[in-house]
Amino acid sequence: MAIPQTKMELRPLGNTGLKVSAVGFGASPLGSVFGPVAEDDAVATVREAFRRGINFFDTSPYYGATLSEKMLGKALKALQAPRSDYIVATKCGRYEEGFDFSPERVRKSIDESLERLQLDYVDILHCHDIEFGSLDQIVSETIPALQKLKQEGKARFIGITGLPLNIFTYVLDRVPPGAVDVILSYCHYGVNDSTLLDLLPYLKSKGVGVISASPLAMGLLTEQGPPEWHPASPELKSACKAAVVHCKSKGKKITKLALQYSLANKEISSVLVGMSSVPQVEENVAAVTELEGVGMDQETLSEVEAILKPVKNLTWPSGIHQN
Repeated sequence: MAIPQTKMELRPLGNTGLKVSAVGFGASPLGSVFGPVAEDDAVATVREAFRRGINFFDTSPYYGATLSEKMLGKALKALQAPRSDYIVATKCGRYEEGFDFSPERVRKSIDESLERLQLDYVDILHCHDIEFGSLDQIVSETIPALQKLKQEGKARFIGITGLPLNIFTYVLDRVPPGAVDVILSYCHYGVNDSTLLDLLPYLKSKGVGVISASPLAMGLLTEQGPPEWHPASPELKSACKAAVVHCKSKGKKITKLALQYSLANKEISSVLVGMSSVPQVEENVAAVTELEGVGMDQETLSEVEAILKPVKNLTWPSGIHQN
């Protein structure tokens, strides 16, 4: 039975012709990377997201060592919705066993992903965290291999993802126009770091769609705080914690404020948020609805920005992968 969808703002994604929901469903938690997620919960979460107008789902074979793709595949199948009603992105090049951006592995990767996702094609196939590979290999070998997969209909559009922003200009300046359709940046458009802003005019001039992930800075802007492995400096962690405490003292949720801050920029097509429960979906959708209705809590935002000002745009190195 078809699930009736409620309305959510859909935004154009570069020159692709796709219209993606302002909030995108980050499926990495379905791979139990932040704690165990039962299959029934995964299915219920995806169903609720879809019902509430979220049409964009993002995964990778790296998340949960392929578990995220398998869970998302089962959940999407359970929707029994027309394939054209949802947009799926997955990735290639990063796996549990390491990085491999070779054309042979990319070709094998998409076939494996399609099988796990139970799909005939993905809408977007990203090269995953390209800063860990050779950018020249990405330009000369990986992107051409992805173009062939696009011609074969296994992926409709091609993207690249990573943390340092200069990787996007490096690749886009060296590939033919239109060879890359989308970029996925993370942790660079939020209350504590908005450096992606400087790159938006350039990306627009290239006709490239922009997806931003992790508006909560991988846990820095949450009440439970970042995971042990978080690479931020003690100074940045401390300032973010102070901002969290301030919001809590006012009875406000910093997660909502941080998400709304990221959503407010319409040049960004979709803000990816990890979800693994129905209440999380409800909370994220409520944040969008409130933003469109009454707008953001500007007073609290100003106070949070003042707390974070000394560490604004302080990023962290993604590190160089050692084989």
